[in-house]
Amino acid sequence: MQFVDETSITVEAGRGGNGCLSFRREKFVPKGGPDGGDGGHGGSVYLIGDESLNTLIDFKFQRFYKAQNGQPGQGRQMSGKTGEDLHVKVPVGTTVIDEDTLEVIADVTSEGQVVLVAQGGRRGLGNIHFKSSTNRAPRRTTSGTDGERRKLRLEMKVMADVGLLGLPNAGKSTLIRAVSAAKPKVANYPFTTLVPNLGVVKLGPHEHFVMADVPGLIEGASDGAGLGLRFLKHLTRTRLLLHVVDAAPFDESDPVAAVDSIAGELARFSPTLAELPRWLVINKLDLVPEAEREARVADIVERLGWRGPVYRLSAIASEGTDTLVQAAHRWLTEQRQLEHEDETAAERERDMRARMEAESVARVEAHQARLRVKRGEVEDDLDDDDDDYDVEVEYTR
Repeated sequence: MQFVDETSITVEAGRGGNGCLSFRREKFVPKGGPDGGDGGHGGSVYLIGDESLNTLIDFKFQRFYKAQNGQPGQGRQMSGKTGEDLHVKVPVGTTVIDEDTLEVIADVTSEGQVVLVAQGGRRGLGNIHFKSSTNRAPRRTTSGTDGERRKLRLEMKVMADVGLLGLPNAGKSTLIRAVSAAKPKVANYPFTTLVPNLGVVKLGPHEHFVMADVPGLIEGASDGAGLGLRFLKHLTRTRLLLHVVDAAPFDESDPVAAVDSIAGELARFSPTLAELPRWLVINKLDLVPEAEREARVADIVERLGWRGPVYRLSAIASEGTDTLVQAAHRWLTEQRQLEHEDETAAERERDMRARMEAESVARVEAHQARLRVKRGEVEDDLDDDDDDYDVEVEYTR
């Protein structure tokens, strides 16, 4: 199955039915008067959240969605039938954006959430509405109005409590395999993960959380390099970030530089995202001689000036993973309890989510504006980046 997390569609609501011009014609009733009925309202288009969907692949093949038109009115004061509404299912975690105004119409964040995206046209009135004492035989009606037509961009972000980030080949996929039933591809070369993967981490009855393995980021990701914008946006749905760093890189690169590089990309993409709680997870310690492990960890922490939690583990050997997931679960439970009891904390969380969404949309729009300049669609003096890619990519499992 292809993983598609961005696409564009066009939705059009139904047109309202026209009013009817009719007069009563019945035996022995020589002056029947007007009896034209009203038209029916046009159907509207709604999007509905569905947790059973995990990709926007269906919208790559069907781009146009139209609700039913209202039927015209008829004689004998009969109104036309209202057009049926169109309900389109989308994955939970989908952001709906109007491509013409760049307005964020809605965030579909829960199962069954219903979002109106195109309002149906109003019905026309029949001539029965226009009779009066001075106009006994009105020949006036009104026409139904057109339904709304919109071009929408759908962006899906995975819904997870904990997000894994780091450079390619840091061991993120190995970690999520070790703590959940998710089975992403694992190999000894970079960029083995091409799409986000979700895993449910179970600690006991009714105790679990969702972890997201986001493909590895590279320098320049916040400007679109390596399709980084597509990957970074998935982190905006998480509550806690686990920054996985390779303690013994095969290319002998500096782990401290790797952490600083990704932290910088987070801040450039969304300053609010960079403020999310972030724990340092030093992985692949099994590749470091046991006598040198603590010195290696202490050196990384000291040079980073790290003040947050630090976890040592070997994901491939499942060493230290239980401690990490237990701590993450406790932290998530405490946060949820705090937001449930303290409305101020809940409002602060909602405000942070709104700011992250706005910053994410602004960053993506700026990138797309640069691409339009490159294609010559608009004239602007924006700086072109050599690492911008004017391609549309679909990922295949």
